[in-house]
Amino acid sequence: MECKNALVEAGGSEERAIDILRERGLASAKKREGRIAAEGTVGSYIHMGGKVGVLVELNCETDFVARGEEFQQLVKDIAMHIAASEPRYVSREEVPAEVLNKEREIARKKAESDPKNANKPPQVIDKIVDGQILKFYEDSVLLDQPFVKDTNKTVADLVTEKVAKTGERIAIRRFMRYKMGEGLERRVDDFGGEVAAILG
Repeated sequence: MECKNALVEAGGSEERAIDILRERGLASAKKREGRIAAEGTVGSYIHMGGKVGVLVELNCETDFVARGEEFQQLVKDIAMHIAASEPRYVSREEVPAEVLNKEREIARKKAESDPKNANKPPQVIDKIVDGQILKFYEDSVLLDQPFVKDTNKTVADLVTEKVAKTGERIAIRRFMRYKMGEGLERRVDDFGGEVAAILG
């Protein structure tokens, strides 16, 4: 019925009707942002023969949606995306102020030291810095990253689409990515040196 109404509203134009339906879905998703999402699931993904693993918690409003195929597929897709794209934060709000300030400082020094920017006014340098911060978000923030299965949309767009389909608020609460050996110092053996020390 919604499709028929959209077609009528669009005067029979299929493309415009699709746009109308998408706009309605996004508008209804926005309305749901304030709702509490206390149900959901923790999903996992293991990649590269056990070399990379991800745990991710996705929340929704009801257990019915949490057990549904659409939601479960979303959990798998997001876990797989995290394994591939290595985000550090779920949202921009999670990025610590000191990290953001350090990124701004690095971007500003880089822009100011570039000979191409030598005669540019400060407001142009500010725009360059803002562009670098957006790139940082795209690299480090899960919701800002292009989705690995369809780089024409971000992870946030993917979640919004699922909100429109399920009719419930969906939120990525947290994740943890593990990589085999990450953070460990590798032992460097000098076998030849050991043999020489023993012999002599």
